[in-house]
Amino acid sequence: MATQQTSTDKETAISIPDHKLFESPNSRSIELGPWFITASTNPISNAPECDALSATLGIPLPEMTFGRNSLKLEHRPSGWRYTFTTEAALKGVKVDPSSGIPMPETVPTKSYDWTYTTMYSGHQLSDPPSPSGSVLSTDEDYEPPPPPVIPEIIDWRTSNPANPAHSIPMAELTRPDPIMFYAEIPLFEDELHDNGSSALLVRIRVMPTCFFILSRFTLRVDGVLFRTFDTRIYHSFASDPSLLVRETSGWEAPYDRVRKFLPKRNDLTPLTDPTWIAKVLTDFPTSVSQGEGAKTGWRGLGTRREVITLRNAGENTG
Repeated sequence: MATQQTSTDKETAISIPDHKLFESPNSRSIELGPWFITASTNPISNAPECDALSATLGIPLPEMTFGRNSLKLEHRPSGWRYTFTTEAALKGVKVDPSSGIPMPETVPTKSYDWTYTTMYSGHQLSDPPSPSGSVLSTDEDYEPPPPPVIPEIIDWRTSNPANPAHSIPMAELTRPDPIMFYAEIPLFEDELHDNGSSALLVRIRVMPTCFFILSRFTLRVDGVLFRTFDTRIYHSFASDPSLLVRETSGWEAPYDRVRKFLPKRNDLTPLTDPTWIAKVLTDFPTSVSQGEGAKTGWRGLGTRREVITLRNAGENTG
């Protein structure tokens, strides 16, 4: 039986915009207004796939490498496409042993950063999307699709602190709005020869008013340090022209300093929880977790906020 909304209900309800959902065995997509978003989640890469990717990167891969996983955003009017991929993330790993973190005596010397630390924040795709439709159609009424928009490479620019639109509205993101699309995309994970953990996970959620992406790299080296590198991307569907905000932040602190915040001294479970680790690191004064850090000289410490504006193809962007 249909229910009738009162005027108060209508004023407070969040309307769900028109959208389409698509699903296949290893991917899910949402089409919403000018956006087409696809999350691809596949099993761990097999041996031949790992061998090929390792040869391309020039380093051994993490124990769990999801080489075919990705998150892709496409803004069709401008042709702008942005993605998070495993290969690109691992390209950010330094190919030299100077990670700033001492290697355990039980671990052979590596010719690369054995912690797999990466400051990857996604990247723009420069090639145009594949056209849809079949040019071999015999239907007399068939009209070939328009040629794909050749995307312009758009640089992120430093945000204006005085402009509220250039910040991520946490109050909006913490509202209990309906979630129209959600995905978790693991890119890699490694246990560092049983000396800790290194992992990169990308999450996206699409709400009626916006979408929000959190890419989080989490590192734990037992007895040495904790490190987190976050990339947050926010877009309000109300922005005109379309504006995206990207915030990248890095924190680290000595292992024992974080361990002191355990709710129960003998329960080490929280030390394996990326959300708990991030909360402890971000609760420290910035002079500690983003300044001094763990005294490794890691250049990822600090926070940077940038924006880009997307317009129809042919219009000025920036």
